[in-house]
Amino acid sequence: MILSRRCEYGLRAALFLASRPDGPVPVREVSEALGIPNAFLAKTVRDLVHAGIVASQSGARGGLTLARPAASVVLKDIVVAIDGPDVFEGCVLRLPGCGELAPCPLHESWLGIRARIEAMLAGETLEAAAEATRAYGFRIALPGGAAR
Repeated sequence: MILSRRCEYGLRAALFLASRPDGPVPVREVSEALGIPNAFLAKTVRDLVHAGIVASQSGARGGLTLARPAASVVLKDIVVAIDGPDVFEGCVLRLPGCGELAPCPLHESWLGIRARIEAMLAGETLEAAAEATRAYGFRIALPGGAAR
């Protein structure tokens, strides 16, 4: 399991929204702040809306917000919403046919690593990740971006 670029962007967008509890943020503002192409981010956000993680409001005062409290969203929810539940099942090399009966060279090692990654993502809330991001001084947005 290696996260897709869309998944990386989805995680970053969710972190950005968790750091902006003051109301809807236009998709374009999120896109510009994170340096993510607007059309690509819009497709990614659609998956998060469909999963009930992000809410989208249209209109002049519209934009994106978290659909539920950041404390109730675990990072695994975001990963599964974008990359699907099979992300924790597949071959790390994406070799067709890799499995218990015909394992690839990394199969056995990857099983344990994959399980630890899944457990870590399932145990980390979006709220805790956003707080840690702020506490350690990591920037969610690009320098000069709209993140607070």
